[in-house]
Amino acid sequence: MADSHQRSLILKMLSPDSPELEVSWAGSYASPDSQYILRPSLVVILGPTAVGKTEIAIQLAERLDGEIVSADSRLFYRGMDIGTAKPSRADRERIPHHLIDVAEPDQVWSLAVFQRHTRQVISDIHSRKRLPILVGGTGQYIRAVIEEWVIPPIKPDFKLRNVLEHWGVELGAEGLHARLSVLDPESARYIDPRNVRRTIRALEVILRTGVKFSLQKKQGTSPYRLLILGLTRPRQELYERIDNRIHAMIKNNLINEVQALLDQGYSPDLPPLSAIGYREIIAYLQGKISLDEAIAQMKHGTRIFVRRQANWFKMDDPEIHWFSVGTGTVEEMVFAIRTWLSEKDN
Repeated sequence: MADSHQRSLILKMLSPDSPELEVSWAGSYASPDSQYILRPSLVVILGPTAVGKTEIAIQLAERLDGEIVSADSRLFYRGMDIGTAKPSRADRERIPHHLIDVAEPDQVWSLAVFQRHTRQVISDIHSRKRLPILVGGTGQYIRAVIEEWVIPPIKPDFKLRNVLEHWGVELGAEGLHARLSVLDPESARYIDPRNVRRTIRALEVILRTGVKFSLQKKQGTSPYRLLILGLTRPRQELYERIDNRIHAMIKNNLINEVQALLDQGYSPDLPPLSAIGYREIIAYLQGKISLDEAIAQMKHGTRIFVRRQANWFKMDDPEIHWFSVGTGTVEEMVFAIRTWLSEKDN
């Protein structure tokens, strides 16, 4: 049964004095016997690293009166611009971007924090009668928002975490990840073996609760009317773009950016500085590897990351509408979004 608020909305919409209903980004009309009346619209743009999400999302936002919400966990941190391919100041002046430069490198944003802030940002965008466009390649973060994950409020157990950290030193990153694979293969499939922080957190939750980490993020009903658009390119073309991006990062002084972070006193062991690009340049600055080795490792690590991104968003997922990036892609996507916005949500 509809609650009193829903009933009042139904009566208002069905009143003979009510103006003709216009369907727009702000919501969609559903018949009175539906579970809801209005759900705010949300467009999602996803795809692998270097596929071209940033520029395409900006062009879509310009044409559709939209604002961009970043779902890339690497973009949260101030001072980490070059190595994350962060949208430029000029890009952000063209279109409002949200959840970029919202934390210092030593202020790690958890999934729950991101989810809470994203909900508020999307609500604020709707209040301005503009279209929110969630953009990113971090699958876990996107899924947490669009699938309304109920994230268990398990507080950190620092004693247990300390034991796991020492265990990680003894076993190495891949050895620790192998232990996670035994306890929870599903979580291990999505966690980069080199991401020790996430591996430790998964093990911590499992050992604290006795329940697999992958089973603890309960999926709720999405509060949004969703249109999910995926971007793709041929794999070899994507790899060439990755290589070109990495060389551009080096040319644009990634080494100086990393050195500046270290000079500010940020520990090289901080989770944000373990991201691809930063960890390799830190190793170079520490004299552990050559610059050529660092670049080769960045390329290799990014290719692995792209394959891991594909685990989150399958080409055969019926909820994702895929577009091969090329001439005319933006026009096709604009048409798809406008058509979707004009439809009633049945």
